Amino acid sequence: MEMTALAPFLQDFLLSSVRMATPLLLAALAELYSERAGLVNIGLDGIMALGAFAGFFASLATGNPFLGILAGAFAGIALNLVYGFFTVTLCAEQIVFGMALNILGPAVASFANKAAFGVTSTLIVAPLMETVPVPFLSGIPFVGPILFNHTPLVYAAYLLVPVTAAFFAFTKAGLNFRAVGEFPKAAASMGIGVRRVKYLAVVICGALAGVAGAYLTTCYISTYSDGVVAGRGFIALSAVIFGRWSGVGVLLASLLFGFTDAFQLRLQVLNPQTPYQLIAMLPYVSTLLALAFFGIRKSGPAANGKPYYREQR
Repeated sequence: MEMTALAPFLQDFLLSSVRMATPLLLAALAELYSERAGLVNIGLDGIMALGAFAGFFASLATGNPFLGILAGAFAGIALNLVYGFFTVTLCAEQIVFGMALNILGPAVASFANKAAFGVTSTLIVAPLMETVPVPFLSGIPFVGPILFNHTPLVYAAYLLVPVTAAFFAFTKAGLNFRAVGEFPKAAASMGIGVRRVKYLAVVICGALAGVAGAYLTTCYISTYSDGVVAGRGFIALSAVIFGRWSGVGVLLASLLFGFTDAFQLRLQVLNPQTPYQLIAMLPYVSTLLALAFFGIRKSGPAANGKPYYREQR
């Protein structure tokens, strides 16, 4: 590739990496809030699928992608409250009901899609959220278009990282989250409502994961189809482990996985003779390698995945 064409190619590649990391970042932050309260939710893929359809349908019906994002958040909350009822109130196994969400969410989304539009080969498209360049900053050579020429949801996702870090480090509510995730019985003895905190985590996780799904159909592509999430929920789950349960770590992990996702798409274009299925495996292979080499050296919150029985002493 000639040097004159390298800079625009690299700029476009990094811009795509930032955009493709956004749904991973939102879903990973959703899982971070959940796990900090002791709830391992592997059902992110299912929540994102339902959020993707709700966002697409609301955006199509209203012509407003922002309402699509809101619909995705509400759909994610509704679905995750099912998980919350069984795991928090009934103290059921979290992994089992997380997998149940991965079955229920895409099934509900697929049924609603067919009920609304039938089985048709016509491509139904909804309006996409427009990019909003940041004044002055977007004009910085090379870096400006990469970091400051996105949709408002991208800016919100990345601004949520320092907000999340500050929440867990400096606020009473964030410290309550951490206490519940580490030692819920001790937290209860200090007057912290353990179940209240866990349900708050369920709502936040459902909203963010639903928005992550809605991003795919309101900011990235303009239509919904079965499988649109494509395992991003599991990659986001890995990003939390790889990022050591911290906001900044989750951001770096999401950017890494977004980078590999953007790279495999360009590799398909540059190497059309190679079966695309092999190249499409790259983000998932990188996830496995990251977990194998870095993810097993540190565990999460001590009470992560363990049911809380209020009557225990």
